[in-house]
Amino acid sequence: MTYLTGDPVCPLCGRPIPPNVRQSVHHLVPKLRGGKGGETALLHQVCHNEIHATLTETELARSYATIEALKTHPRLAKFISWIAKRPPEFYSKTPGKRRAQR
Repeated sequence: MTYLTGDPVCPLCGRPIPPNVRQSVHHLVPKLRGGKGGETALLHQVCHNEIHATLTETELARSYATIEALKTHPRLAKFISWIAKRPPEFYSKTPGKRRAQR
């Protein structure tokens, strides 16, 4: 699916982020794990929610501090495949169970 717009593109799902859509800035290394002032990525809010529903801040800092690494996580890969088929304006509550509290 190709969109010809001037909108920014979500690096996680590859869909454009129109100005009227919920969006969020994701710190690739969580602020509480040393990422304050570090690299960020503009994502759809639904994509950002799924990242934090799937991974702890420690997991993000240790093993998933890049978009490429996030895409390799099994649950996120399944989510990306699912969300990529939705229109850019699509938003829903985070599907599925949240990660277990540790």
